[in-house]
Amino acid sequence: MIAEELRCALRHHPQAVAIITAAGPDGPIGVTVSSFCSASMHPPLVVAWIGTKASAWPVLSAAPLFAVHLLGTEQRGLADLFARSGADRFGPGTTWKPDDDGVPHLLDPPVRMRCRAVERIAVGDHVALVGAPVEITSGQDVPPLVRHQGRWTSVA
Repeated sequence: MIAEELRCALRHHPQAVAIITAAGPDGPIGVTVSSFCSASMHPPLVVAWIGTKASAWPVLSAAPLFAVHLLGTEQRGLADLFARSGADRFGPGTTWKPDDDGVPHLLDPPVRMRCRAVERIAVGDHVALVGAPVEITSGQDVPPLVRHQGRWTSVA
């Protein structure tokens, strides 16, 4: 089946790991993604691909603001937590606080972008969530967490 062949082929393509968060009506939501990149520099836009079956999608489909957290190599546990279905993602093990607008801000990742949602483009079983960064916070310069061959790794 071509879909499985594509999945196997793409395991050879390393991808940076990010966590997308937003404020939902029942509390904060978040999801780990490995399909995130810049979309445009003029105007500045980023895009995260979200599966339509992801538990976070109903909130992200309507949220006016969301945050992107680019993970460092030491944050494998955080990536696993936000990738696990049914996990208590914002429980005692997660260091976070809500922004003034309610968007959850993870405190540990080295880079955080608060974004205004500008477009959602359905493509197959995913949606391209396009955002315009309105605030970018960078911390320490650490190697990024990368997904390659089905494992967490780093480029360093």
